[in-house]
Amino acid sequence: MKVTVHRKAHFNAAHRLFNKSWSDEKNLEVFGKCSNPNYHGHNYELVVSVTGDIDQETGMVIDLKILQKMVYEKIECEFDHKNLNLDVVYFHDKNPTAENIAVVIWNILRKELSDIFELEITLYETPRNFVTYKG
Repeated sequence: MKVTVHRKAHFNAAHRLFNKSWSDEKNLEVFGKCSNPNYHGHNYELVVSVTGDIDQETGMVIDLKILQKMVYEKIECEFDHKNLNLDVVYFHDKNPTAENIAVVIWNILRKELSDIFELEITLYETPRNFVTYKG
Protein backbone atom coordinates (compact mmCIF):
# COMPACT_ATOMS: atom_id res chain seq x y z
CA MET A 1 0.00 0.00 0.00
CA LYS A 2 1.55 3.29 -1.17
CA VAL A 3 1.20 6.35 1.06
CA THR A 4 2.57 9.86 0.56
CA VAL A 5 4.03 11.85 3.44
CA HIS A 6 4.74 15.57 3.16
CA ARG A 7 7.25 17.88 4.81
CA LYS A 8 6.69 21.63 4.60
CA ALA A 9 9.60 24.03 4.80
CA HIS A 10 10.35 27.59 3.79
CA PHE A 11 13.23 29.80 2.82
CA ASN A 12 13.64 33.44 1.91
CA ALA A 13 15.81 34.23 -1.08
CA ALA A 14 16.52 36.90 -3.66
CA HIS A 15 16.93 36.35 -7.37
CA ARG A 16 16.88 38.01 -10.76
CA LEU A 17 15.27 36.42 -13.78
CA PHE A 18 17.23 37.21 -16.91
CA ASN A 19 18.94 35.72 -19.92
CA LYS A 20 22.57 36.87 -20.11
CA SER A 21 22.51 36.86 -23.90
CA TRP A 22 19.54 39.23 -24.12
CA SER A 23 19.45 43.01 -23.85
CA ASP A 24 18.03 44.67 -20.75
CA GLU A 25 15.02 45.67 -22.86
CA LYS A 26 14.32 42.08 -23.96
CA ASN A 27 14.74 40.80 -20.39
CA LEU A 28 12.30 43.45 -19.18
CA GLU A 29 9.85 42.49 -21.93
CA VAL A 30 9.97 38.77 -21.04
CA PHE A 31 10.50 38.80 -17.26
CA GLY A 32 9.04 42.20 -16.32
CA LYS A 33 9.99 43.57 -12.92
CA CYS A 34 11.51 40.18 -12.05
CA SER A 35 14.46 41.17 -14.26
CA ASN A 36 15.38 44.05 -11.93
CA PRO A 37 19.22 44.27 -12.00
CA ASN A 38 19.15 44.85 -8.23
CA TYR A 39 17.25 41.59 -7.62
CA HIS A 40 14.02 40.97 -5.69
CA GLY A 41 12.99 38.45 -3.07
CA HIS A 42 10.40 35.83 -2.22
CA ASN A 43 9.29 33.93 0.84
CA TYR A 44 9.31 30.49 -0.74
CA GLU A 45 7.15 27.71 0.67
CA LEU A 46 8.32 24.20 -0.09
CA VAL A 47 6.45 20.91 0.15
CA VAL A 48 8.54 17.76 -0.15
CA SER A 49 6.38 14.71 -0.80
CA VAL A 50 7.73 11.18 -0.42
CA THR A 51 5.67 8.20 -1.55
CA GLY A 52 6.37 4.62 -0.61
CA ASP A 53 5.10 1.52 1.09
CA ILE A 54 4.37 1.56 4.80
CA ASP A 55 7.16 -0.25 6.62
CA GLN A 56 5.55 -3.14 8.54
CA GLU A 57 7.95 -2.78 11.48
CA THR A 58 7.68 0.99 11.99
CA GLY A 59 4.28 1.76 10.49
CA MET A 60 5.90 4.67 8.60
CA VAL A 61 6.80 5.35 4.99
CA ILE A 62 9.84 7.35 6.10
CA ASP A 63 10.89 8.68 9.48
CA LEU A 64 9.83 12.33 9.35
CA LYS A 65 12.77 13.28 11.58
CA ILE A 66 15.11 12.02 8.86
CA LEU A 67 13.18 13.86 6.15
CA GLN A 68 13.10 17.06 8.22
CA LYS A 69 16.86 16.94 8.78
CA MET A 70 17.53 16.25 5.09
CA VAL A 71 15.35 19.15 3.92
CA TYR A 72 16.85 21.50 6.49
CA GLU A 73 20.50 20.64 5.82
CA LYS A 74 20.36 20.19 2.05
CA ILE A 75 17.81 22.86 1.09
CA GLU A 76 17.02 25.40 3.79
CA CYS A 77 20.66 25.95 4.83
CA GLU A 78 21.73 26.13 1.18
CA PHE A 79 19.01 28.52 -0.05
CA ASP A 80 17.75 30.58 2.93
CA HIS A 81 18.67 34.26 2.94
CA LYS A 82 20.78 33.86 -0.17
CA ASN A 83 20.93 35.56 -3.51
CA LEU A 84 20.21 32.56 -5.69
CA ASN A 85 22.01 34.02 -8.72
CA LEU A 86 25.19 34.84 -6.81
CA ASP A 87 25.36 32.61 -3.74
CA VAL A 88 23.98 29.26 -4.87
CA VAL A 89 26.25 27.35 -7.25
CA TYR A 90 23.35 25.55 -8.96
CA PHE A 91 22.21 28.86 -10.49
CA HIS A 92 25.50 30.31 -11.69
CA ASP A 93 24.56 29.16 -15.21
CA LYS A 94 20.82 28.60 -14.75
CA ASN A 95 18.00 31.11 -14.52
CA PRO A 96 16.52 30.73 -10.99
CA THR A 97 12.89 30.51 -12.05
CA ALA A 98 10.50 28.65 -9.78
CA GLU A 99 10.59 25.80 -12.30
CA ASN A 100 14.39 25.54 -12.20
CA ILE A 101 14.51 25.89 -8.41
CA ALA A 102 12.05 23.00 -8.02
CA VAL A 103 14.09 20.79 -10.36
CA VAL A 104 17.32 21.62 -8.52
CA ILE A 105 15.70 20.80 -5.15
CA TRP A 106 14.36 17.52 -6.56
CA ASN A 107 17.81 16.58 -7.88
CA ILE A 108 19.47 17.35 -4.54
CA LEU A 109 16.96 15.35 -2.50
CA ARG A 110 16.73 12.49 -5.01
CA LYS A 111 20.41 11.73 -4.33
CA GLU A 112 19.69 11.53 -0.60
CA LEU A 113 16.64 9.25 -0.78
CA SER A 114 16.50 5.53 -1.40
CA ASP A 115 15.23 4.50 -4.83
CA ILE A 116 12.29 2.77 -3.13
CA PHE A 117 10.69 6.21 -2.69
CA GLU A 118 8.94 8.43 -5.22
CA LEU A 119 9.69 12.13 -4.76
CA GLU A 120 7.64 15.20 -5.64
CA ILE A 121 8.52 18.84 -5.02
CA THR A 122 5.97 21.63 -4.81
CA LEU A 123 7.44 25.12 -4.58
CA TYR A 124 5.35 28.20 -3.88
CA GLU A 125 6.99 31.41 -5.05
CA THR A 126 3.91 33.32 -3.93
CA PRO A 127 0.68 32.03 -2.38
CA ARG A 128 -0.86 31.97 -5.87
CA ASN A 129 2.13 30.97 -8.03
CA PHE A 130 3.61 27.52 -7.54
CA VAL A 131 5.18 24.68 -9.48
CA THR A 132 5.34 20.92 -9.01
CA TYR A 133 8.10 18.59 -10.21
CA LYS A 134 8.04 14.80 -10.01
CA GLY A 135 11.24 13.90 -11.87
